[in-house]
Amino acid sequence: MQIHNLRDWQTHLKTLRAWKAEGKIRYIGITTSHGKSHRKLEKILRNESLDFVQFSYNIEDRDVEKRLLPLAADRGVAVLINRPFQHGELFSKVKGKALPNWAAEFDCASWGQFFLKFIVSHPAVTCVIPATSKIHHLQDNMAAGFGRLPNTVMRKRMADYFASL
Repeated sequence: MQIHNLRDWQTHLKTLRAWKAEGKIRYIGITTSHGKSHRKLEKILRNESLDFVQFSYNIEDRDVEKRLLPLAADRGVAVLINRPFQHGELFSKVKGKALPNWAAEFDCASWGQFFLKFIVSHPAVTCVIPATSKIHHLQDNMAAGFGRLPNTVMRKRMADYFASL
């Protein structure tokens, strides 16, 4: 059970802890999809016991690599990533551009997979949730979960390449 977008989180956290103690729920988490709330989420993550957090992260918006991702890893908190495609804006930046040949080195066949593999290959990330209503996007997104993942060196190459577009 998660507290969505930090709404009245203190009240909800008390309720969720009681439900967890009663065996009604197994995991407690908190979410935000707004970068402006990351500092508040960081403070909560430092001071509260949570099973998971959810926040935005993608190849263009990487601020969470500095504090939130390492903190979650240090505290043993699972990380769910939302908005992996920046509301589709990432695709507009690569429109008409070929996927680099070296993407095959980590079994990547599309830009969607490129973006998702960048995220899921971060050691602190547990899961990514790429919302879609189109079957062909679903199938392509799922393919990102198969095959090799980029290592740290390749992740830097991916980020540098995307930044140069």
